[in-house]
Amino acid sequence: MKQWIAIAGTAVLMILSVPAGAWVTDSAPELLPTPLVRQAIDQDPYVVEARRALAAAGHGAAALRSGSHEWTTRAIVQSRRYDAGGRSNEWEAGLERALRIGGKARLDGDIGEVEIAIAQAKLGEAIHESARALADLWMDVIAARRLKEVIGEQRGFAQESLKAVESRRKAGDASLLDVNLATTDLVEMDRQLSAAGTAEAKAQAKLNSRFPLITELPKLTVDPRPLETGQAQWRERILAESDPIRIAEGQARKAALSADRMRADRTPDPTVGVFVASEARRSERIYGVSVSIPLAGTYRNERMLQALQEAEAARARLDGKRREMEMEVAETYIAAMGSFERWRLTSQGLSATQSSARLTQRAYSLGEVDLQGLLLARKQGLDATMAAEQARIEALRAQGRLMIDAHFVWGLEED
Repeated sequence: MKQWIAIAGTAVLMILSVPAGAWVTDSAPELLPTPLVRQAIDQDPYVVEARRALAAAGHGAAALRSGSHEWTTRAIVQSRRYDAGGRSNEWEAGLERALRIGGKARLDGDIGEVEIAIAQAKLGEAIHESARALADLWMDVIAARRLKEVIGEQRGFAQESLKAVESRRKAGDASLLDVNLATTDLVEMDRQLSAAGTAEAKAQAKLNSRFPLITELPKLTVDPRPLETGQAQWRERILAESDPIRIAEGQARKAALSADRMRADRTPDPTVGVFVASEARRSERIYGVSVSIPLAGTYRNERMLQALQEAEAARARLDGKRREMEMEVAETYIAAMGSFERWRLTSQGLSATQSSARLTQRAYSLGEVDLQGLLLARKQGLDATMAAEQARIEALRAQGRLMIDAHFVWGLEED
């Protein structure tokens, strides 16, 4: 049962059924409406966090554009005593500010814009991951519910078997051992049904905990279809829509700009000010302009070298992220192709196996087969049904993951 729940599938599917080179514009009937899904995703705490981070990045960019230099006021009060006698109360007041030179203001503005772009990409990734989580949690409930239905059907067969055994026992055509075997089989079905009910409740609780708006869950009626579009096109689409790659690109761009900023910072910013002073018993009034320039040293040079190495590391990280995403797309595509083939193969013999189980059930009631044959046929029917359902959900999961990663569902292409 745990294995059944673990392979529970994915979200709304838009199944491809066109030749390679053309993308599908139609979709399978949506199992969850897009407005409801987007509302649920927008309320996901991880998405809310990403939106707040985006707003914070906007304020950070504004701060970078304005610069960290602020106006500074300066005041000096002093008393001068003369050897000839007497004292002079004097004062000085000034206003000064450092000025960004060497294109530093432009670089700061560019860094702020890149930080906004990174925050937007992180928001897109948060929405994407939330959609994945919603799909998985939702399908966990669907799978658990289907498992419960299948076991419920088998319990009904077990109950019919017990009634038939008891009837044949009364007629002297069945042994007490047969009655005990049929009773044990029914008890086992009750146990599995109880466990399936618990699994369904747990899956529902997980879904409601993270996405409380998703309450109505329709049955999963769609079947997987073969993927006609080639792997190369899937890779191109998913990489083009990949928010992790956008994040890595933004971080590489920011690192390069930061290195340029540290290079420009080797030329220190001058501080320019104006001042006025009163001296010599108020008989002298002084007006002036002040300029101060820090002397660049080893610290600024080392920070520049550090930023250059960080920019190289960011470019390498971007290359690694692209390769990682390509590998992920290939694995998902291969999984979708393989799981569809497994579903096709298991589905071929399902009807025959289920029909044999029903016929054996009837034959036992007529005394044409023994109980062991009946239990074996029912077990084979149950195993075939479970295998077909598992393969179906595996295929839908893999195909749905492709659709979600390619941003073909729930309006993800707009993020």
